[in-house]
This record gives sequence, C-alpha cells and structure tokens, in this order.
Amino acid sequence: MVMTLSSERKVWLQKGVILEYFTIGWNIVEALVAIVAGWLAGSIALIGFGLDSVIESISGSILLWRLKRELGGATGERAEELERKAILGVGLTFWLLAAYIAYEAIEKLIAREAPQPSAIGIALAIASLIVMPLLAWGKRFVATRIESRALEADAMETVVCAYLSFTLLLGLVLNALFGWWWADPVAAMFMLPVLLKEGLEAIKEGRETGEEDE
Repeated sequence: MVMTLSSERKVWLQKGVILEYFTIGWNIVEALVAIVAGWLAGSIALIGFGLDSVIESISGSILLWRLKRELGGATGERAEELERKAILGVGLTFWLLAAYIAYEAIEKLIAREAPQPSAIGIALAIASLIVMPLLAWGKRFVATRIESRALEADAMETVVCAYLSFTLLLGLVLNALFGWWWADPVAAMFMLPVLLKEGLEAIKEGRETGEEDE
C-alpha cells in the first residue's frame, strides 16, 4: 500500500524547510562574525559561540535533509527511519560542541588568558537573543504539527543557542566593564550541562526508536 502526504502535512513540512533554511543561513553568518571577532579579542566564549553556530547549521542541515526527504515521498517506515537518524545526528552535534568548549575553557583558565573587550561580540549576542527564541518557537510549533521529535530536538538546540547568547553576553560585558577575564571561560562552561543533557536524551531516544523498530 502506497502512502501519500496529506495537503496539510505537506504545508507544515514546507514551513519546516523554510525555518531550516533560515537557521542555516543565519548561523553561517553568525559563525563567521563570532569566530573572527573572538579570534581578534581572544575570547573563548565568543569563538565557542561561533562554533555553536556551525553545529547549529549542521543540525539544521540534518533536519532539512529529513524534511525534504519526506516531501520527496518518503513515508511510513522510511519516514520513521529518517526521523531516527535525524534525532541521533542532532544528539551528536550537542556532544561535539560540549567537548570543544570544555577543552578550550579549561585551557583558558589554566593559562589565565584575558580576552579583549568586543563590541561586535556584544552586538552579536544581543541580536541572537532576539532571533533565536523566535526561531525556536517556530520550530516547536511546526514540530507539534508534524509530530517530529527530531525537529523538537533541533528546536531545543536553538533554545540552547539563545541560552549561549545570554552567557556570552554576560561574560563579554563583565570582562569589558570590570576586567573579569575569568568570566569569559566560566560563562562558556555554564553551557556544558545543557549541551550534555540534551545530547544524551536525543541519542538515547534515537537508539530506543531503532531498537523498537527491530
């Protein structure tokens, strides 16, 4: 029996595709600005934020692949398999980011390297604090309509990006106003519990879904 997409589901899938294209485009620009500004200022939190944007782009690409495959005709068991792979992929991106931030933040604390103030970094963090929550809300709304746990996980990664924007802004402002060099790597390390928790949950869910299918 051949299953076909309903017109309503197709509309929501297309909206999800648009959101993921925006996610990828925004994060590519965000990554370039953050990494260059972080390198110039010597800010691990800012560079880590730029790498988070790279990983967010990877996560968006995974979801874009998953949504477009279903729009292309993947239904039933095939759609479920795509969903499982997408959840696992998003979970792994959380862990990749956590590993990098932990290594670099600890190295900064040991070396006592003080970052320079970065007006560009502060402006970028503020812009991200505005855009990311709206983008996460849009993804969650679409995820509930198409019942996609993978898109929900991607939305959560966008929420994490908003949280990272806040910790980044806090670290940069404290360093700029008071010269608290340690605020930058400490702010970066506050990102780790959320990243590890969300990554673990996504990977566990992807594996459990695969075992159920077997």
